[in-house]
Amino acid sequence: MDSRGHGRSTRDDRPYSYDLMATDVVALMDFLKLPKGVIVGWSDGAIIGLKLAIDHPERVSRVFAFAANSKPSGLHKLDDNVLFKTYVDRTREEYEKLSPTPRGYDDFHEEMKQMWNAQPDLTEEALGSIHVPVWVVDGDHEEVVRREDTLFLSDSIPASGLLIQPEVSHFSLLQDPEQFTDHILHFLGRE
Repeated sequence: MDSRGHGRSTRDDRPYSYDLMATDVVALMDFLKLPKGVIVGWSDGAIIGLKLAIDHPERVSRVFAFAANSKPSGLHKLDDNVLFKTYVDRTREEYEKLSPTPRGYDDFHEEMKQMWNAQPDLTEEALGSIHVPVWVVDGDHEEVVRREDTLFLSDSIPASGLLIQPEVSHFSLLQDPEQFTDHILHFLGRE
């Protein structure tokens, strides 16, 4: 699914938050009459998956969380990161092609940056309440999330798995989609 304001999804005037986007997932599951699901999330989607496991555990059977951070300080400064700038340029082009508000990218991106600067706040206590299977996954060349924050997530979630994918970064699903998919399929096949 596209999170609110992303891809083809619309949004209202409420500020972006991970809590709000997690309730969007629950609302979609209700609409589709899905009582429970596996959450595979990348970056913000991974944070949303962890929020669902904390706040709506009855709706989640497992979470594959790629490149999540627990707090804003878990992110590297990205102002001078060439790869991230290339990604932002790509998202601008895709937003203009897909969004119902094609000229709204600058406002959208600014509001997302405000969210990233203030959220998430995944505490050790909250993460410790997760009792569904979780894999905390990241790339060995991650340039967005600090490795110590990835380790904090995996150390704080009881019985979570930690997977560091080789030769990829925050953009693993684009850089090596076959490896990314193989790891998801392996995770889904575990009991």
